[in-house]
Amino acid sequence: MVIKKAGDIKSSEITDRKTYLNRRQFMRGATLAGSVVATGFLYRQLLAPEPVLPTPTGKVAPDAQAAPKQWGLPGEEATPYQDITHYNNFYEFATDKYSVARTSQSLVTRPWTVSVEGLVNNPKVYDLDELLKLAPQEDRIYRHRCVEGWSMVIPWLGFSLSEVLKRAEPQGNARFVAFETVNDKKRNIPLTDALDWPYVEGLRLDEAMHPLATLASGIYGEALLPQNGAPIRLVLPWKYGYKSIKSVVRIKLVERMPPMTWNLAEPTLYGFYSNVNPKFAHRLRDQTAERRIGEYGKRETQMFNGYGDEVAQLYAGMDLNYYF
Repeated sequence: MVIKKAGDIKSSEITDRKTYLNRRQFMRGATLAGSVVATGFLYRQLLAPEPVLPTPTGKVAPDAQAAPKQWGLPGEEATPYQDITHYNNFYEFATDKYSVARTSQSLVTRPWTVSVEGLVNNPKVYDLDELLKLAPQEDRIYRHRCVEGWSMVIPWLGFSLSEVLKRAEPQGNARFVAFETVNDKKRNIPLTDALDWPYVEGLRLDEAMHPLATLASGIYGEALLPQNGAPIRLVLPWKYGYKSIKSVVRIKLVERMPPMTWNLAEPTLYGFYSNVNPKFAHRLRDQTAERRIGEYGKRETQMFNGYGDEVAQLYAGMDLNYYF
């Protein structure tokens, strides 16, 4: 885990940004058959207007050849920008990972508001610009583990969700936090028939207040693209990826455990906690190993995705082979 504020790096170390102009086709072993990569220029033409965010200095451009090493964790390179933005689950737009980057470009991300409501003393509807100014944007480089058995290392840009929740002042009977993604057809979301919409998720309040729980607005120092959950999403690095809800429009504090989209669809496969757990006997998928996107072969999966020192105390006394 690396968390670094943009101002921590000397301006003399800044590397000039290069525009990525090449198309390439890549193969990533058994899980990746190939992907057509759009040029950086084409991205800029397709994107809806984005929030203006500070670009961290002292690192190469996200699509430069040296970027994965300079943006990575100790001993673990970051996943290339093109892979992060071309291998995506976003079922509202498509069930095929390779189609999401194209079909999601219709998403309208301006104007955008996020409502914080429910059992709070200070409910508020935040305009996106106001929300992004609540705390300094930080580079937060985390592992990302999908329940499907693949993983990435992603350099997020964001700040702790607790910054929002503390300002809302949760009431004494608030025990959980419910999240809801955008479900407005005026934003040009096709809404496939794969799941019931809107996409919803939930956390215990203490999980949501943990410093690792992040509201992310960017990747590699750039504003989020639609396929990655623009303009604002949740990132929970110790949990499976489907818990990190995209394109958030509502955060609601509640007394009882809120519904969760995948749990409603398949309750025996997708539990409330969904912590990364290589010991849990998942009925359909072996969770003991994972395939890091961009690598051949597999690596062992770590308990809590490697963040046990930070989050294990949240689950003290719980049988994590039962509480999935």
